Amino acid sequence: MTDTGISSADDQPTLPGPVMEEERAAASTPRLSLLKWFVEGLRAGVFLMPRVAGRTPTPLQALILTALVVAMEVALFRIEIAGPARLDVQAWLSAWWSAGLFIGLAWWALPADTADKVEIAEQGSESEKPQRPVGVGAAFVLWVIASLPNTLVYQSLMASIAHGWLKGPVFQEAWLYWVLYAVFTGWSLGAAILLVVRFTGLTARAGVFALALVACTGLGAWQFDSRAWQQDYERDAAADSRPRLSLSQETFEAQQALWEGTMAAIARERPGVTDVYGLVFAPYAAEDVFLRESSMVSRVLAERFDAEGRVVHLVNHATTTQTHPWATTLNLQRAIDAIAQRMDRNNDVLVVYMTSHGASDFKLAASHWPLRVPPLSPTELREALDKAGIRHRVIAISACYSGGWVDALAGDTTLVMTAADATHTSYGCGRLSELTFFGRAMFDEQLRKTHSFEQAFARAVPLIKQREIDAGKDDGFSNPQIQVGAGISPVLRALEKRLDALPVVAATPAPAPAASAIRP
Repeated sequence: MTDTGISSADDQPTLPGPVMEEERAAASTPRLSLLKWFVEGLRAGVFLMPRVAGRTPTPLQALILTALVVAMEVALFRIEIAGPARLDVQAWLSAWWSAGLFIGLAWWALPADTADKVEIAEQGSESEKPQRPVGVGAAFVLWVIASLPNTLVYQSLMASIAHGWLKGPVFQEAWLYWVLYAVFTGWSLGAAILLVVRFTGLTARAGVFALALVACTGLGAWQFDSRAWQQDYERDAAADSRPRLSLSQETFEAQQALWEGTMAAIARERPGVTDVYGLVFAPYAAEDVFLRESSMVSRVLAERFDAEGRVVHLVNHATTTQTHPWATTLNLQRAIDAIAQRMDRNNDVLVVYMTSHGASDFKLAASHWPLRVPPLSPTELREALDKAGIRHRVIAISACYSGGWVDALAGDTTLVMTAADATHTSYGCGRLSELTFFGRAMFDEQLRKTHSFEQAFARAVPLIKQREIDAGKDDGFSNPQIQVGAGISPVLRALEKRLDALPVVAATPAPAPAASAIRP
């Protein structure tokens, strides 16, 4: 055989060196199973070191693990909504821009060398201290899986509140949701940043990576806060046999004609007589108790306070679209102005009664879906009354936390009474309740026996307290409040004397309640 002087690749001598050692170490390193990757990702989610030194998931493993996490998160997001829901694919996909950003940052920040892969071959046992993980693929898979512990705890907690499994006044507080959001956002960020540091070490690039994750979280909360699952109101309505508001041109035209007729029918004041005018406001359409209660109060004012033709009843309910004007903030303001035009604003008395759900921000809940109705604040009511120039006011609010309205509405010529103080819920709403505890005791019972608001309130409070005890109210006594201005007291005493001298008008009380529920 002739020697050409050229050696083939197989004839080349094998020389020892770091490159070959690295290749041998990689070849001898066993791959991790899907289960092992999943477990180590969960460890990263609770701030433990992932034991994956030197390993990189295969593309198929990365795809399967990502799909598994996505499916689990979608399922967890669903349980937060009580009742029918629909998957908003666009909102769900909008959150995945952060994954691409993470991969890009990892590609830039993670070390380029693979020296750590050699160490695992030398470590010899899984029981020994694991070395630093490496690789963009490993970082991404661990980051995706690390979100699960946080999501599982947070969504389970939110679902427990939404479904009513966790009860109590604290779960109705707005501040609680901000605290939970801060805690779980901090958990998520902390786990992600620690994972990055485990890959990069304490380097400048790790710091930039961490700042980018914080900015990414803030941007997501600001611009991409849409939920993957949305309440399906159409299915919810279809499953509910109760009547629903149907918006159409005919509905709006009927409401306009009804509004004009109602305002025109308000009786004018009688010279020399302290007349009582009433404005009853029930803006929450979803529960029938507010319709029943507002109707009862309207009757009591008309029958017991010589106010026939002087009571305006604004209510949101699907069955009253053709009979009562809607209870919206704008209609409330316009009704106050219309009443002010008919009454003697310096001598007559306006009684305002409001019944709905209340919250710790002291806003009265309003709903009449699909009509958008904003909540009402005590400041808005005070401004409307002041602008109309109505001097003598009796204002009653039947709602949770309604004591927060007292300071905003109180005045020398105003009597304010509420179903609860500023820190407690009231009681008696729900589909099975006929009336709230406050509305029943104060208006349906005591004001049928006396014309004195103060006397009726004093008698109603112990009744409410005992009924709350009997019903098992577990968040403390609602503690109804009353504040009477010095200037309105003589006016109300004179009114009592006039009304006491009138012939007694028989009135039928509302039926007894079937059951009650806590009503925030």
